[in-house]
Amino acid sequence: IGAADDMVLLRSALRQALARHGYHISFMCRPAISGSFASGWHLHQSVADSAGANLFMPADDGAMSRTAAGWIAGLLHHAPAMTLFAVPTITGYKRYRAHSLAPERISWSHDGRGALVRALCRAGDTASRIENRGGEPAANPYLYLASQMFAGLDGVESGRTAPPAVADAYDSALPRLPSSLDAALALARADDFVTACFGDIFMSCYGAIKQAELDSFAAHVSDWEHRAY
Repeated sequence: IGAADDMVLLRSALRQALARHGYHISFMCRPAISGSFASGWHLHQSVADSAGANLFMPADDGAMSRTAAGWIAGLLHHAPAMTLFAVPTITGYKRYRAHSLAPERISWSHDGRGALVRALCRAGDTASRIENRGGEPAANPYLYLASQMFAGLDGVESGRTAPPAVADAYDSALPRLPSSLDAALALARADDFVTACFGDIFMSCYGAIKQAELDSFAAHVSDWEHRAY
């Protein structure tokens, strides 16, 4: 909760401070500004026991811990349906491009920056952590963090096994992330695990809000349409 609170406070403080100087700040993932690049929200996560020991830290021989392996497996397994909370805007999906150091497919790696999940875990490193590179800066921090905790914990508690790490995160044989908000919404709505985690009432309300956003976008005539037609 504290990390999500801090993110909300940071956004609010930046908006107010810059507005006082005549500027506007946006957390839009891919603005239509010449020379700009898409930005993501790389969410680093770790789990500690009651004594404060990092449960993602590998053994002395470098073997990945059971908790880290299960957490990765959970994040990957639930990635399609949980993407709605990591990328809740229409524009956010324009960041998912091959060979752009942004994820396009569902995979994990130790150091590959194109993978959805990176395991930054080293023996003896008390800061060992797992990074999800799929989110966007405009995501609701409470929903984004909750989706990660639900997915990761399910991976650990269900004993899921992570697939092998990949060398090529853009391999066409790998499963893809949803490529649009409407696809992500459909996956989340159809997923029993997501509904069980967030609740029927919340998913009904949140789904209606996102559907209204999609309907509004579909009714809008864009600059691209003017140029093309």
